[in-house]
Amino acid sequence: MKKVLILTTSTGQGHNQAANSLIEALTDAGFECVKHDFLASDNKFINKIVVWSYEFFAAKIPHIYGFFYKLTDNKYINNLSSIFFSSVRWKISKFIENEKPDLIIGTHPFTVNIITKLKVKGMSIPFIAVVTDFKAHYTYISPLVDAYVTGSKNTKDFLISVGIKPQIIYPIGIPIKESFFEKDINIPSIKDDEYFSLLLMSGSMGLTSISYVLDELLKNEHKLRITVVCGNNENLRKSLLKKCENGYPNKKIHIFGFSNDIASFMEYSDIIISKPGGLTVTEAIIKNLPLIIPFVIPGQEKDNADFLASNGYAYYVHDIKSINSIVDKIIENPELLSEMKKNLKDLSSTYSSKAIIDISNNLINTNGK
Repeated sequence: MKKVLILTTSTGQGHNQAANSLIEALTDAGFECVKHDFLASDNKFINKIVVWSYEFFAAKIPHIYGFFYKLTDNKYINNLSSIFFSSVRWKISKFIENEKPDLIIGTHPFTVNIITKLKVKGMSIPFIAVVTDFKAHYTYISPLVDAYVTGSKNTKDFLISVGIKPQIIYPIGIPIKESFFEKDINIPSIKDDEYFSLLLMSGSMGLTSISYVLDELLKNEHKLRITVVCGNNENLRKSLLKKCENGYPNKKIHIFGFSNDIASFMEYSDIIISKPGGLTVTEAIIKNLPLIIPFVIPGQEKDNADFLASNGYAYYVHDIKSINSIVDKIIENPELLSEMKKNLKDLSSTYSSKAIIDISNNLINTNGK
C-alpha cells in the first residue's frame, strides 16, 4: 500500500480542511494516509506564536496582518524564514524517517520551505504543494516542488511567471469534500421560490462583521430566506438568535453555529455572502453559487476577492451599507445571476476530486524508477 504524509497546521481551518479532503480522496483510492500538524506536534512554542498571531491579527487588527502578508510576499525575506523553522525541520525530518512515506503533500505554505530544504540535503521523496488561495504567496515558491495543485488557471499563470515549470502545475481545484461534487436531487422540490435564498457565512473563526451584514439585509424589502453560519463563535450565534427572536417581515431567518451541512445549504441558496477564504470559495465554485463579498482579511483574501470580482464570479462590496443595492440588482435582473452561474460552471469544469490520485501515482512511480 502506498503511503502519503500530509502536512498541515492550524492557521485558520482551511489548511486542515484541505488535508482532510485529500485523506478522503486518497484513502478511497487505496492509499495509506498520515496527517501531521507540523507545528502543534513538533514545536508547541512556535505553534502558539504562529496560530495565536494569525487568529489575533486576522480577526482583531486585520490591516496589520495585511501589512505583514505583503512584507513577506518576497523572495528574499522568505529565504530568511529557514532560520525560524530550523528546529521544526529537524523534527519533521525524523518523523519522515520513521513513517517512510512514498509521497508528501503540504496544505500550508510553510511546508514548502521546510520540505524543499530537506530536499537540498538529499531527501528524494516527491512533494506536492497545495495552494489554498487563488494567488500564490511567495512562501509557496520553490523550483524543488515536484507538483503544484491550484484553484485556477490564473494561479498557474502566476506560478509560471515566477519561474515554475508549467507541466508540474495542475489547476484541478483546492481540495474540498466529495459531498460538494454531489447534487441533492431533493432540493428543487423543497425550495421555496417565493423567497430569494441567501447563505451568510462568517468563516471558521466566526467574524462578528457578519452581524452588520445581517443588519443591512433585514432592511431589504424583498422576501429573503437568510441562513447564517457563525462558525465556532458561539457568542455570535447567541447574539444573532436574540436579535432575530421576534422575526422580521418578509424574512425567514435560520441561525447556525458550526455546521457539517454547508453543501446542502449552498445547494439550496441563490447567493452566498461570505469573506473569500479559499476553501469556502472553492465549495461555492463547485456548486456554481455566485458570491457577494462584503469584507476581506487583507492579504490572501483581498487577492481572492480581486480574482473573483474581475472574472465575473462575485461582487466585491467595499461598503457594507451598499450590499442591498447589489442584492436588489441580482434579484431584479435574473440574467445577471444566470451569467455568473455560467462563469462559475466554466471554471469548475476543470475541478476534480480524483485527479490528485493520478498525480500522486505518477510521482510515486516516477520516483521509484
